[in-house]
Amino acid sequence: MARNSTPEQQSVRVLKVGERVRHILSELLSRGEVHDDTISSHAVSVTEVRMSPDLRQAKVYVKPLLGADEAKIVKALQVNTAFFQKEVAQRLGLKFAPRLQFRADETFDEASRIDRLLDDPRVRRDLGEDE
Repeated sequence: MARNSTPEQQSVRVLKVGERVRHILSELLSRGEVHDDTISSHAVSVTEVRMSPDLRQAKVYVKPLLGADEAKIVKALQVNTAFFQKEVAQRLGLKFAPRLQFRADETFDEASRIDRLLDDPRVRRDLGEDE
């Protein structure tokens, strides 16, 4: 990356690399290239990858289909981190491979919580939607 690049250009690069890592991991999981019974027996979505500005760290947010056995799957992904890092490094072609940190994606749970709050009769009354 050029030293005179703007912060906007840097952040675009970070976003692009994060999206590329997400695609690589999604492909590995969907093709069943991981030799782990826990992972291969579940459909796992990689919902987001957040890269550090120096592209050395990647937080990978995952969600199993229907949220079943989430903790068990995240643990299995963490156990197989070396495999994923090796594959990402080979397919990405960067000078340094990012260190992957797998985490459960809580955004769906948070969205459900907000929906429940908005459906509360008191909130609907305050919003003027109660008939």
